[in-house]
Amino acid sequence: MESRYINRYRTFCRSLKNLEKSRKADPKADFVLEGTVLNFNLTFDISWKVMKDILVKRLEILGFAVGSPRETLKQAFTNGLIDDDQWMQMLRVRNQLAHDYDGTFAAEKFQDIIQVYYPLFVELKENVKKYYSCS
Repeated sequence: MESRYINRYRTFCRSLKNLEKSRKADPKADFVLEGTVLNFNLTFDISWKVMKDILVKRLEILGFAVGSPRETLKQAFTNGLIDDDQWMQMLRVRNQLAHDYDGTFAAEKFQDIIQVYYPLFVELKENVKKYYSCS
C-alpha cells in the first residue's frame, strides 16, 4: 500500500522534470505550448494528491475534503507543506486551461507556468523530501 504513495511521488518528480524542459523551449515552436500545458496540468494534479497523501498518511490529518484540490491546498498551507498563496491562483489557472480550446489563455499563461508555478513545484518537492525521495 505504501508503494502506491511513493509511486505517486515519483510520478510527480518525473512530471516536474518534463515541465522543466519548457523553461528553455520556445512557446511558438510546434507542440511546446501544448506540451507545457499538459505537463503543467499533470504536475499540478499529481502535486495536490501528493500533498493529500502526506496530510492523511503521514500527518494523520483527516478533517478535510480529501477529494478537493482546494481543501487539500488549504490544509497543505496550514501544515507547512506549501507557503505561498500562488497555489490557489495555480488551481484557477489549471481549471481555466481545461476550457481553453483555442490556446489563447495557454499562450498568456506560458510565462507564469515556467517562471512562477514551476518554482513552486520545485519548492514543494524540497519540502516533501523528508517524506519521500525521488530516484
